Amino acid sequence: MVVDGIDETDDTVDRLFHALADATRRDILRRCVRGELSVSRLAVAYPMSFAAVQKHVTVLERAGLVTKERRGREQLVRTDPDAVGRARQALDELESAWRARVDRMSGLLTEDVTGTVGSGAPAHDENTDENTTEGPDG
Repeated sequence: MVVDGIDETDDTVDRLFHALADATRRDILRRCVRGELSVSRLAVAYPMSFAAVQKHVTVLERAGLVTKERRGREQLVRTDPDAVGRARQALDELESAWRARVDRMSGLLTEDVTGTVGSGAPAHDENTDENTTEGPDG
């Protein structure tokens, strides 16, 4: 759906790949695939502040890659199992679009090299006069 020139799907994909672009966030995602972890437990694993890890988790959450659930004083982080599927789907769509472009370019190059246009008929050369009966010497 496009709203004011912004495609919501593109915005979602942008958030997804922005989140995956950072090595720390990818590592958090891998750790949480094995099982839910508290933000404080995650923070111990990184040479940064608790607040910095919390921000990384928030980016992952906004992208839909993880969910947070409060249990008592802890915030438990869990990877969304469908998130990888969404990333894969976005990449598959990009791959399909680029393969179609490459196929079209390949077709154009083949036409240029063989001098044919689509149906196998020779391409019309504007510099050739079909009614000329002159020999090779002009």
